[in-house]
Amino acid sequence: MSVLRIALAQVDLVVGDLDANCAMVRERVRQAAGAGAQLVVFPEMTLTGYPPEDLVLRRSFGQASCAALTRLATELADAGHGDIAVVVGYLDADGGPRNAAAFVQGGQVAARYFKHHLPNYGVFDEARYFKPGSDLGVVDFGGIDIGLTICEDVWQDGGPFAAAAAAEVGLLVNINGSPYERNKDDVRLDLVRRRAVEAGAAVVYVNQCGGQDELVFDGDSFVVGADGSLLARAPQFVEGLFLVELDLPGSTGNTVERAGELTVGRYRAPLPPRPVTGELAEPLGIADRLVDEAEVWGALVIGTRDYIVKNGFSSVVLGMSGGIDSAVVATLAADAIGGANVYGVALPSEYSSEHSLSDAVQLAANLGAPLQTVPIAPMVNAFVESLKLTGLAEENVQARVRGTTLMGLSNQHGHLVLATGNKSELSVGYSTIYGDAVGGFAPIKDVPKTLVWQLARWRNAEAARRGQTPPIPENSITKPPSAELRPGQLDTDSLPEYEVLDKLLALYIDTDAGFSDLLAAGFDEELVTRVSRMTDAAEWKRRQYPPGPKISLKAFGRDRRLPITNRWREHGPSSG
Repeated sequence: MSVLRIALAQVDLVVGDLDANCAMVRERVRQAAGAGAQLVVFPEMTLTGYPPEDLVLRRSFGQASCAALTRLATELADAGHGDIAVVVGYLDADGGPRNAAAFVQGGQVAARYFKHHLPNYGVFDEARYFKPGSDLGVVDFGGIDIGLTICEDVWQDGGPFAAAAAAEVGLLVNINGSPYERNKDDVRLDLVRRRAVEAGAAVVYVNQCGGQDELVFDGDSFVVGADGSLLARAPQFVEGLFLVELDLPGSTGNTVERAGELTVGRYRAPLPPRPVTGELAEPLGIADRLVDEAEVWGALVIGTRDYIVKNGFSSVVLGMSGGIDSAVVATLAADAIGGANVYGVALPSEYSSEHSLSDAVQLAANLGAPLQTVPIAPMVNAFVESLKLTGLAEENVQARVRGTTLMGLSNQHGHLVLATGNKSELSVGYSTIYGDAVGGFAPIKDVPKTLVWQLARWRNAEAARRGQTPPIPENSITKPPSAELRPGQLDTDSLPEYEVLDKLLALYIDTDAGFSDLLAAGFDEELVTRVSRMTDAAEWKRRQYPPGPKISLKAFGRDRRLPITNRWREHGPSSG
């Protein structure tokens, strides 16, 4: 058995910023060298950021990625870190675009591995972009055989992990760009445990951390022994360099050249592992798991923060209505970039209740957020009287005046506008296009209304636990939800109770349940007909809604893609 000291680099990447990503790799390798690491493992497509989407189709982008890898190998050696082995993801442009991992040491790329299983479901379109690999790369690193794999390779039977078992490798490295969704962390761990046992080898699983448009990456990197036991696990949503020491078997001398559909490519590292010296100062233990609300909140905060910062903004503006949705969005934004950078605007109309303004004032004070009040009645009246609007058209003018006001302040002061709609409302079209739908980012776009309330209560309880002032006014949580576009209006005037609605929508949207499935689940036929019609008819609105972080099995946008022009409707028994 040989001891190998490994650093897991759980890092936040920026798509397209190859220079910054390479600089990050150099800095993390420098830190790893100081901790005596022999092998440093980075996530999938580290150099380009993930997912690069149609940038992959540009020859210039692929060439830049390959050039960056060659330059990085030289720079690491020139900095005195040539004896450290580094596994890093990149886009390979030779022989067709490929999602690749490189084993870098001694100033050169000693081995390359090309992702074999290409996911083409949910948010993934890798069959559109990449050519699959047909080899398993096995690197002899000082007598330890290390197999290289990438993300989806662990999710599919056969392929690289089966080949690794046939080749009798001692360690499998799996680098990932695995997006967050609720409860996915437990599914990942169980899967990797099974694969480790199948391969008869320890597995180092490294995932990126941070937000990229709608996707959030939660980290949750870990190490599993050959027997499937969990040896170490990094925290979620925390960047860092996490170190472990593994006792690994030496090479068996296995010379198998093919296993299943893969050939086995064997490589030798340019240099043996540097000697392990001294005790490992802070070995990675097993991080505590987050409760569900903390996990979702962490995903929304990091997704919002990275969207704001990576797109060059330093402040946001949103309408503070005194309601639960705007309160949660404002609190998320304050946690992401600081309350002083969250600019609230109260936009009362003649139908706004007194507590709407007072709750907004209390929220802003709790967050330390600037608040401006802009009464909209004069602007609304000008529109209504000029155009002779009545009914729904008059109601929607209020939302559109609010949206225009926020966009005007955004243009004037350089703030990013945050939309405050939740998944339940977006599902059934309960939003006003060019009104409350305006904005550059929508933090709770994938959060059902019932979960919005749950998150609010959790965030307040968490503040109290820490001896802080709970940020969200209790009245915002307990009062019946209302758009306040006409006297006495409540959401339940046109929608079922959210407890019922959200359960129905979870089946209809997230699992693609049909009419008979929903009836079998116990929902009333009339309700299913009404909600499914509302949901289907609102597709055109959702296409124009800002992006927001994905937390569910199936989010609107990248996940769920239905035609706007579409006459298919679900039919119940009474419809024939």
